[in-house]
Amino acid sequence: MTTSNINGRDTLVDADPATPILWALRDTLGMTGTKFGCGAAQCGACTVHLDGVAIRSCVTPMSEAVGKKLTTIEAIGGDKVGKAVQNAWVAHDVAQCGYCQSGQVMSATALLKGNKKPSDADIDAAMAGNICRCGTYARVRSAIHAAAATLA
Repeated sequence: MTTSNINGRDTLVDADPATPILWALRDTLGMTGTKFGCGAAQCGACTVHLDGVAIRSCVTPMSEAVGKKLTTIEAIGGDKVGKAVQNAWVAHDVAQCGYCQSGQVMSATALLKGNKKPSDADIDAAMAGNICRCGTYARVRSAIHAAAATLA
């Protein structure tokens, strides 16, 4: 059992502290917005924020979240930057199958929180760990630029 701040609320998580955050969120708490993709931190589908940093929840144990703020896709729209990213995603019709999108949005939000006006190279570097089988990378880049412009 651990207590973690998840989406702004202290939450008791009835899971072994060694349980990956992904499975504690999905299986224990029923928060299914964060997706399982590869289980090896290679695809980015499981991306969440830990103290504002984009991390891969499939390989990060719950013990790492103790005393830190964990933010998931379920709450990212409550944040000004996260909401701008979500709106840009819709406006630029980024999602096709949608499976990778929660991880993509989380990575894009973390990027824009640290870099208000990213270049294409900045975006490519920040998003490199997020795989989209549908190949919407150009739309992802356009949406991130649009969100940055909205926030400027």
